[in-house]
Amino acid sequence: LCVAWGTYTHATNLAATTIIEYCRLPAGAVLVGGYWSATDLDTNGTEELDIDIGWAANGSDLADPDGLGNLDVLTGDVSVHSPVAGIYVPFLGVLRTAGPITFAKETVLQAVVNVDAATGGTGQSTLVAYYYVP
Repeated sequence: LCVAWGTYTHATNLAATTIIEYCRLPAGAVLVGGYWSATDLDTNGTEELDIDIGWAANGSDLADPDGLGNLDVLTGDVSVHSPVAGIYVPFLGVLRTAGPITFAKETVLQAVVNVDAATGGTGQSTLVAYYYVP
């Protein structure tokens, strides 16, 4: 089992349509799991930050910008996944509905900002992917 990961520092409140490239999986990689985590990137009482996680097209496999999670509006409040303020989301999407994903060519795992944060928008996020190459 291998691990690919990337961390992004959110120095400003990212605009809608911003794409964050976290890491690359090698050709032939079989993605079996992972997660996306972040500090509380929207500190407003009524959060608006909406980010999806997925992958970019690689010349063989089509892009699926929310293939690992259509996260909808994110709250960084204390939750079942985190005993302190912050965000932790295990990969869902295609992994949950169809099982592990095999990528024919090197593939970028990414996040897409759909709606910017109501307040704040700064902090850090990390994407971690678990995969193997047969």
